[in-house]
Amino acid sequence: MNADELMALAKKERAVAVCPRCQALVCKGWESLPGGFDTSNLTRVGSLRDADDEDPTLEEYHPAGTSAWSADAPIALGWFPYNRCDVWQCAGCARPFLRYTEHGGYYTDERIRELQAHLIAPSAA
Repeated sequence: MNADELMALAKKERAVAVCPRCQALVCKGWESLPGGFDTSNLTRVGSLRDADDEDPTLEEYHPAGTSAWSADAPIALGWFPYNRCDVWQCAGCARPFLRYTEHGGYYTDERIRELQAHLIAPSAA
């Protein structure tokens, strides 16, 4: 997905305020996917990965001093971890999310963040 497609998805109107399928996902910033969450409630709708980039950067984009865990951190395409994300929607209400897998030395961690239009950084890549 490109920035325009991502923005259109983020701005799409949603009829349901609280959805029983995704209400457990309170993730304004990056969080670990809750244990026991039924991932079949999410549908993959796209990717932010560049298929031609064999070694995507691990550099982050935080011009206002945020961190990766900040609820107000920019969603910056082309920067870590967004360059390793897939885009998902709740199968019930279509609320959009970003997901990636963090690979540490001794663990893997499925991480998720709600997609919010006002945080998508214009031409940060």
